[in-house]
Amino acid sequence: MECTASLADGGSYLEERKVVTVLFADLVGFTSRSEAMDVEDVRGTLQPYHELLRRELERYGGTVEKFIGDAVMAVFGAPTAHEDDPERAVRAALSIQDAIVRLRETDPQLDLHVRIGVNTGEALVALDAKPAAGEGMASGDVVNTAARMQSAAPVDGVLVGEVTYRATGRAVEYAAAEPIAAKGKTGLVPVWVAHRVRAQLGSDVFRDLETPLVGRDRELGVLVDALELARSEATPRLVTVLGVPGIGKSRLTYELLRCVEEDPDLITWRQGRSLPYGEGVSFWAFGEIVKAQAGILHSDSAETTAEKLREAVIGLIEEERDAGWVEQNLYPLLGLTSAGELRGDRQAEAFAAWRRFVEALAAQRPTVLVFEDLHWADDALLDFLDYLVEWVAGVPLLIVSTARPELIERRRAFGGGTANATRIALSPLSDEETARLVAGLLEQAVLPAETQAAVLRRAEGNPLYAQEYVRMLQDQGLLVRDGDVWVLRQDVELPLPGNVQSLIAARIDALPAEEKAVVQDASVMGKVVWASAVGHIAGRGRWAV
Repeated sequence: MECTASLADGGSYLEERKVVTVLFADLVGFTSRSEAMDVEDVRGTLQPYHELLRRELERYGGTVEKFIGDAVMAVFGAPTAHEDDPERAVRAALSIQDAIVRLRETDPQLDLHVRIGVNTGEALVALDAKPAAGEGMASGDVVNTAARMQSAAPVDGVLVGEVTYRATGRAVEYAAAEPIAAKGKTGLVPVWVAHRVRAQLGSDVFRDLETPLVGRDRELGVLVDALELARSEATPRLVTVLGVPGIGKSRLTYELLRCVEEDPDLITWRQGRSLPYGEGVSFWAFGEIVKAQAGILHSDSAETTAEKLREAVIGLIEEERDAGWVEQNLYPLLGLTSAGELRGDRQAEAFAAWRRFVEALAAQRPTVLVFEDLHWADDALLDFLDYLVEWVAGVPLLIVSTARPELIERRRAFGGGTANATRIALSPLSDEETARLVAGLLEQAVLPAETQAAVLRRAEGNPLYAQEYVRMLQDQGLLVRDGDVWVLRQDVELPLPGNVQSLIAARIDALPAEEKAVVQDASVMGKVVWASAVGHIAGRGRWAV
């Protein structure tokens, strides 16, 4: 304490508080078994197990923090947050269970069984930690609780905590489990057993909407008019809906679907979503559309998938030779053959076959194809959509794409370079519109002024934020009924809903390092900041800020 030597190299100082999802996995009974095994046999057993876990965890964007014998700890959301980290972690856990089953079938002598615990919560994250060198990345109660959940999980089972369960309930099927007693916890910890990812027919539209559409009549009119033009002129139309997370892109798409369902004529509706993680997902969204048309479930075997695809193509294309050509070129989209790299002549042929499939689909009846989350799409899929709009002819086809503004930053001409393409930019709702939305959620025409002001201040015109705040306030008992009126408790500070925090954290982590640092410095000052003051914090010039 007296030599004044710098401690800069003595440890990690780049730390952030983050909401992360922690996954613990441990082999069942392996410690006792290993006592009777030769050390080389132990290593021979653990090596394929470790490789399997690392592959599955990293495939879903997790960071393997450490292997301790037959146990593994992984973190989702650190060093970089994603808005769907809980879902990624649960999908990885279920994928590990399936992979362990296949490993046992390949080598029955291994007889491996694993317990997995998954928990979401706030942690202190060392951003410059080196997990490969054994340095810990995340610390906090969320880590300890995840370890307790793993110990209490059933053999070959996945146990998750409440925050994880609420964040993934739409995507994963769960069964309730008895609460567990975790060391250091004053009460019992509620837990659920994850069974499987919900089987989907292509990409589903969520219909559990609680409020009428507010403030988007003009934008819905643009979509409906585009569909009418595509039908009356028998030409393709592309409408790209742009907006920040939660602003209402999916809701607008759902409202168009309602219009389609109410139309007296039959209209084909197919949709797919680009994924932010995984391997071989370049054309995932279009693959979902093909699956939906063929009635293929994600749980179908390769043989069943191939048979359903063959029947679907024959139902669209009568010429046997053309049908066979289209079918073979659709195989990579469904994982029946390796996609490899589609370039040059190979890409041109694939695009031509896929266009033939789309044209045959739209020739039967007017068709709407929805491509969600194109900001995560590879350039190859964007190339294909540009190709469709340019080359499809003589059929009524509406292509609706949804994306965040960063898509246009990356590809400025997309969705606006031709006469057949239109962009819709969704802006925040006004205070009056947000108030109507909140009133609809609470089924109350007029809200107390303080309740309305508190929600409006935090929602800032974002429909998802408003909805999640209301739901959270009700769930946590902060918004209570006083007779026939909802009243906000005044003795507590309003927390941030978990999924809203995840959305915001993911957007902040996506910023360039210098911009993120400025945002963090500004956050210390509060809601309103001054450029010169923010610059002073880290010695930046005012104009740099």
